[in-house]
Amino acid sequence: MGKFYEGGVRLAEVVRSGFPEGYHHGSVVVLDATGTAVATAGDVESPMFPRSSNKPMQAVGMLRAGLRLGDPADLALVCASHWGQDIHVDRVAALLWKAGLDESALGCPPDMPLDPAAAADVIRAGGGPSRIQMNCSGKHTGMLLTCQAAGWPIEGYLQPEHPLQKALAAAVADVAGEEIVATAVDGCGAPLLGLSLTALARGFLRLVDGTVEASPADAMRAHPDLVSGRDTTESNLMRAIPGMLVKAGAEGVMAVAVPGAGAVAIKMDDGAHRGNRPVLVSALRRIGVTGAALEETADVPILGGGARVGELRSLW
Repeated sequence: MGKFYEGGVRLAEVVRSGFPEGYHHGSVVVLDATGTAVATAGDVESPMFPRSSNKPMQAVGMLRAGLRLGDPADLALVCASHWGQDIHVDRVAALLWKAGLDESALGCPPDMPLDPAAAADVIRAGGGPSRIQMNCSGKHTGMLLTCQAAGWPIEGYLQPEHPLQKALAAAVADVAGEEIVATAVDGCGAPLLGLSLTALARGFLRLVDGTVEASPADAMRAHPDLVSGRDTTESNLMRAIPGMLVKAGAEGVMAVAVPGAGAVAIKMDDGAHRGNRPVLVSALRRIGVTGAALEETADVPILGGGARVGELRSLW
């Protein structure tokens, strides 16, 4: 394994009025149902930062440490990068209240909702950034509740040496089948664990094939709107493709697994998620996953004067 992610290859192109306007570079790995790599491009063996794609594996660590949530919807929110819609914020607030906590216990930074409509509602109401609206507040709430369940102090729960973070790192390494060799600070302030794209895809495959605790994957698939938001790429795919698990991460990361078919992990080097959409569909076709929802996902129109004048298409 290399010391760090070395970057990828040209995976997609932007075509405007018949002319190539730009390109998205990145890396992608496709595993079949046995975990064997059947197609790769770019650097899929060196550690990179999966960002929020790690969340379902971190949730496994929380469960192993004693977290118990009565409603699977709450577990879906622990795995989420939510859009700050009412269905997200209200549920996080309820979880904190039941635990005898409030928003001040959250270690994530204040932020506005990712959903533009929800953000506009906050502004109209005279509000502003808050910790509970931050897209990782569900994960942080899960971390706080795990500390309570395990008898660990809440203070300093984001520090890498805290017993919570040690337990989560051990769980991610176990699920992904790879040693954590790089750690950073994520956008939400929590430790960010580096894995190769191959390990990320392997971890997602194990989440859906019964090799490890299936409840995070089950919860996400049962409540896709809580994982990101209503009418997002993630929620639409999980709703349309039976058994599909999808979780995006910042900087153009996407991880997907389908029981009995395999798994895909992608990182776009420019961090743009639009680039990974047609590449994801091309990758899934290689393990026999097709459907109208995937074709819609791959369709990223390029507009000129308000009309469609081109497309973003996979080169891989």
